[in-house]
Amino acid sequence: MTEYRRLRVLKDETVHTEIESFAKPEIDQGEVLIAVNYSGINYKDALATKANTGVLRDYPMTPGIDLAGEILASNDSDLQIGDSVLVTGYGLGVKQDGGLSDLQVVPASWCVKIPAGLTEKQAMTFGTAGFTAALSVDALQAHGLDINSRVLVTGATGGVGSFALQFLKQIGCKEIIALSRKEDQKEYLEQLGATSVLSPADFFPEKNRPLNKQLFDFVIDTVGGDTLTQVLPFVNYGGSLALCGNAGGIKLNTTVLPFILRGVNLLGIDSVEASMDQRQKLWTKMANEWSLPANFHAQQIELEQVSETADALLAGKHVGRTIVALGGKNK
Repeated sequence: MTEYRRLRVLKDETVHTEIESFAKPEIDQGEVLIAVNYSGINYKDALATKANTGVLRDYPMTPGIDLAGEILASNDSDLQIGDSVLVTGYGLGVKQDGGLSDLQVVPASWCVKIPAGLTEKQAMTFGTAGFTAALSVDALQAHGLDINSRVLVTGATGGVGSFALQFLKQIGCKEIIALSRKEDQKEYLEQLGATSVLSPADFFPEKNRPLNKQLFDFVIDTVGGDTLTQVLPFVNYGGSLALCGNAGGIKLNTTVLPFILRGVNLLGIDSVEASMDQRQKLWTKMANEWSLPANFHAQQIELEQVSETADALLAGKHVGRTIVALGGKNK
């Protein structure tokens, strides 16, 4: 009997991770079995490996909120054996076992067929980070973002921020400002599309005011917390912020003045329960006009390196996007 491998988060005296072997699972009605070839490491995946983060409620669990691979078995008429698919969000890696596994069973309704022009590896280089960035840019376009807009991206060296810079560049935005405390990454951010790079220490005033000089038409905020509080007063009249992350905290301490005196819009971005129409539209866009640039920084690791990468991500020492190569296609 062939054995497959997966990462497990276990909880006994402590919360810890192990790599374990398992047998090929069976599928029920409406499910598919996927040979996982690639997954990714996201901030939520890193949190899932630690205690008291609120990401996992049940143990043991296989983390990984992204996966891409090939259908091995299907109980759904729309998905055939051999189809190349991706899954992001829903309950993957949080409520049910996720992508850091050679094989995975998921509901067929969660699967997006990978569009022409996009490989499985490219799909996972994007992953939830790329999809979230695409949702953010798409939401801002619906609120007026165009090539003449001045756009700020916070947490710009992270996965979502990096893709946001790339998409804005491909749209043709003339002013794309990256906000990052990693000053040694200025050249990398400029390669992705930033026309200027700001350090929070240099940019934010010592005392924040409810309204400040109007500097940005639109903001993609991947950080939340104090960063969002400090950015809000600088948004132009009628501008919009797409909020898609909380690495800086979940609390927002601000006033109503930017909203009622400048008509600022705060747009919440949720990639977990996004509609299938949104998924198909934006993944097709990422396969075409928002495709990966040759200089995008993505590193590939094996299952044994996941815990180390998760630690680096939580410590703020991780740059860009990391994908995990699995053994699905080799079994």
